[in-house]
Amino acid sequence: MSDRENYRLQGIRGATTVAANEAAQILEATDELLHHLIESNGLQPDDIVSGIFTVTSDLDAAFPARAAEEYGWNIVALLHSTEIPVPGSLPRCIRLLVHAYTTRPRSEIRHVYLRDAVGLRPDRATQREP
Repeated sequence: MSDRENYRLQGIRGATTVAANEAAQILEATDELLHHLIESNGLQPDDIVSGIFTVTSDLDAAFPARAAEEYGWNIVALLHSTEIPVPGSLPRCIRLLVHAYTTRPRSEIRHVYLRDAVGLRPDRATQREP
């Protein structure tokens, strides 16, 4: 990002689900989510400022933030948190909020929801099938 005056900080949301509380599934689903979010928004590792990962209380086999390291997010501020167990909430869900510099206006930001998480915000999400 050589000319930062044309960039703005944007928040980009994403979510996905896994079939079971298994480390491999959590990391694979997070990797897939990151891939689609990065690709859909044309992001580079230097564009990423922070990533906030949350999981539902039924997922504790792995930290989804570990998958971000595969994308060169080694100096990015990452946070991992567990959500409160709200009755009726979507089970085995991984959510992500990325703060990134981009030249895209807010109207062109592509939020990415995969698998069962597509139903969380169909009005705001770029829906993709895994």
